[in-house]
Amino acid sequence: MNERLTVGRLYPTPAAPLQRNQAAKQTNGSSDFDRLLQNQIVKFSHHAEMRLQQRGIKLDSEQLCKLESAIDKAAAKGAKDTLMMLGGTALIVNVPNRTVVTALDGASMKEQVFTQIDSAVIIT
Repeated sequence: MNERLTVGRLYPTPAAPLQRNQAAKQTNGSSDFDRLLQNQIVKFSHHAEMRLQQRGIKLDSEQLCKLESAIDKAAAKGAKDTLMMLGGTALIVNVPNRTVVTALDGASMKEQVFTQIDSAVIIT
């Protein structure tokens, strides 16, 4: 407790580097698990949820499984932002985050131009 306090510094210096590395190893274990879990789930952005609700689009468990599989295939090819056609529904998916960004039904797709995508997947 012989440490001097200076302006802007209210807390003592952090733990020694050795102790910080051990703490980092403990947190990395849980972050690896979180990352693995994140890679297995399809997420929907708030915007996508709103569009699904507004347009009356409902995805059943079989369609979600097909979507997960399509995301896996797109990721294997290095895709980043992908247009995925699932039946009469178009989904824009951010592949690295496994997040559906927006959704369009057949009526909303008329005369639409899809920009800022690097790939397209037709899901059958």
